[in-house]
Amino acid sequence: MKFFCKKTDLSEAISIVIKAINRNSTVKILDGILIETGENKIKLTGYDLETGIEAEVIADIKEEGSVVVESKIFNDIIRKLPDENIDIKVDDKFQLSINSGSVNFNIKGLDGEPYPKIPSIDTDNKIVVGQKILKNMINHTSFAVSTDSTRAKLTGINLISDGKSLSLVAIDGFRMALNREDMGDDFPTMNYIIPGKSMNELSKILSDNDSEVVVYHSSNQILFDLGDVRLISRLIQGDFVNFESIIVKNPKTVMHISRKNLMDSIDRAALLIMTDERRCPVSLQMPDNTTLVVSANTETGDHKEDIDITVEGELIDIDFNSKYFIDALKNIDDDDIKIEFNGSNGPCIITPTEGNKFIYLILPIRR
Repeated sequence: MKFFCKKTDLSEAISIVIKAINRNSTVKILDGILIETGENKIKLTGYDLETGIEAEVIADIKEEGSVVVESKIFNDIIRKLPDENIDIKVDDKFQLSINSGSVNFNIKGLDGEPYPKIPSIDTDNKIVVGQKILKNMINHTSFAVSTDSTRAKLTGINLISDGKSLSLVAIDGFRMALNREDMGDDFPTMNYIIPGKSMNELSKILSDNDSEVVVYHSSNQILFDLGDVRLISRLIQGDFVNFESIIVKNPKTVMHISRKNLMDSIDRAALLIMTDERRCPVSLQMPDNTTLVVSANTETGDHKEDIDITVEGELIDIDFNSKYFIDALKNIDDDDIKIEFNGSNGPCIITPTEGNKFIYLILPIRR
């Protein structure tokens, strides 16, 4: 195997596929990156048996072949090479000779043949989404994915297409994050649970421009094709939580408030909270229908400030985990928001003042 390529192209591809490699894997070959030659290109693959990432690099192929190289050392070497052009040769014992200018490295590789094959997906079932749109949707929901492995379905993000809109939903048992984008009529339908880890890695790969990503799906796998980069992930089986049933339809209290004013106030109150324990909440109180009092009282000290609001319905006095509230508010772009309450023990629901682009639900801390 022998090829020439540009250092910047190869380094960028390595930095992408290495995201799919589990350094704690008990299978030695999975610590490595698979390199395969193609027509005027090489393909790099990282795979942890759950998430696989492939990236292609334009190259001048002199001899065809494949090899697996340890990911960290390969990444470190390529990044620190002095010259733009790289010459890589692999002998019949899978030893790599890496040359750049006057610099030469020789490192051991492995036969690429035993490397696990990434599952193939039928390309008949697909949707097409703007990369920037999908990236923003993931970033606005992934923080609410559960890390509790005993509740497997909640460790994923529910991707739903109803034929007109695309929604991402994450729930960790204490909060919910939903982000929705209109896709027009006759948009293909789908409903899958994708591991949160896979979606976070996808977000890092997606661009902020108007380019598109094609999403292919089957009953067990989902593939995101960005052109020269592809990410494939297994799906979490089963039905997601019926989140529609936990959204209160007739709230007892509806509050309109400046998102920034509320976020800054809770952020200041949280300065006194040195622990995530339930005994240290931020309190929201309404002495009247034009004022919200945000307060915190801990062993460190106390804080209180007033925010102008408009309220319809009952006045509330309720406690929340400050982090959950801040996580939701910082992922909203709107200047003004609507917050619905269902008594002092029910969840609060944060929505736009108009429309349904996002919904954030937070459970209160019971006193």
